[in-house]
Amino acid sequence: MKNRIAMWASAGFLVASFWALYFSPPAPTPITSAGLAWTLARVTCPVVFASFYFHFPLGVYWTLFANAATYALVGLIMESTRQQLKQTK
Repeated sequence: MKNRIAMWASAGFLVASFWALYFSPPAPTPITSAGLAWTLARVTCPVVFASFYFHFPLGVYWTLFANAATYALVGLIMESTRQQLKQTK
C-alpha cells in the first residue's frame, strides 16, 4: 500500500511539474489553448485553484510539494477504500 501511495504522490508531483514547465515564461503559451490549459491546470492541481480563489501567492516549489501531498492524500483514501471493498467480497 505504501508503494501505491508513493506512486500517487509521484503522479501529483509530475502533474504539477508539467504545468510549471508549460506555463514558465520562456515557453510560448498558445493563445488559443490558454483558457483550456488554465482550466486543466486548476482541475489537476487543486492547490492552484485554492490559490486563485483565496488570492494568495504560491511559489512553484510549494505548488509541487502541495500537489504531491494532495495526490498522496487522495491515494490514501482511494487505496483504503479499495482494500475495504476487496475485503467485503
